[in-house]
Amino acid sequence: MAENKKKNEALTEFEIARRRRNLLLQAGITLSALILLGVYLMPLLYGVVTSLKTKAQSADPSAPLVPSIAVTFDYEGKNYDVLQVPTEAGIHEWALVKKGRRASQFVDPGNPDAGLIDWEGNWRALEPVWVPSVHWDNYPQAWNTIDFARLLFNTLVYAFVTMIGTVIASSCTAYGFARFNFPFKNLLFMVLIGTIVLPPAVTLVPTYAFFVNVLGWGGTWLPLIIPQMFGNAYNVFLLRQYFLTIPKEMEEAAQIDGAGRIRTFVAVILPQAVPALTAVSLFHFFFAWNDFFGPLIYLAGNRDANPITVGLTEFNGLYSSETQLILAAAIISMILPLAIFFMAQRVFIQGIVITGVDK
Repeated sequence: MAENKKKNEALTEFEIARRRRNLLLQAGITLSALILLGVYLMPLLYGVVTSLKTKAQSADPSAPLVPSIAVTFDYEGKNYDVLQVPTEAGIHEWALVKKGRRASQFVDPGNPDAGLIDWEGNWRALEPVWVPSVHWDNYPQAWNTIDFARLLFNTLVYAFVTMIGTVIASSCTAYGFARFNFPFKNLLFMVLIGTIVLPPAVTLVPTYAFFVNVLGWGGTWLPLIIPQMFGNAYNVFLLRQYFLTIPKEMEEAAQIDGAGRIRTFVAVILPQAVPALTAVSLFHFFFAWNDFFGPLIYLAGNRDANPITVGLTEFNGLYSSETQLILAAAIISMILPLAIFFMAQRVFIQGIVITGVDK
């Protein structure tokens, strides 16, 4: 009995130590993930904070990080800056009324009737007094200045039209590679996948010359929309891998019931591939939303057709001194993609994890 009791106590201590190590390991992993997440989100946080500042604060390197305004005091009909003035009695918040090289005059906002206060020192070395102040009006000002309604409409049309076209074309092509047997199937698939590593700069000049000089599509959306209607190699690869995980018995059962290839594809395969189709749709939607170079070269001369990426660049060039407005416009352009991603993230992640799935 005594030996069994000692063994049980030893096992209990070992189990407690093991659980403690696991908890420490989980805490370390969680802390590391939070640190990496904070570093990754730091630029976004800085952009949001700066978009809520005034123009004067965003241009002042000594200003606080949080949105604030410099405090002023109205004295005898004029506004004067309130500064932090060091004295023998401590630091006071006084308004600078008269500037001098060696001596300046201040007034106490809490007791202006006491008159002017003489202070010796360099007033340029004094720091202003800031109070928190959030300027939400930067967002409607940026919206109206950049004509966001037109830019968002152009971008949404481009993103949704090409997304629907590339998903339909890619899914049909992927189904053919996944289920049909035809000559040189593997070779053609390897050639298709090889186009993924082909640099866009290699095909830029000939495709631009063909679309603009031969077809006369310059200044229109056609060079950007029509090629997407023939699918994408990466999307075909992603969907093919997912289609291969769908049991063939489901298709055979549909064929026994009299369904043809097209009906089997529409009624059996596509409903089972919703996660992969969602992932492909979101991949292309984000690509089209962020596409800059294509619209820049093909829509040259047609300013009304510009998407939001080109519009933001143009806005940045015209209002380079308005940092708060530029960042406010950038934050507005991020709201819709982020909302779509968070609403569909569960299905999106399921579509990415397509290997090793037992169905």
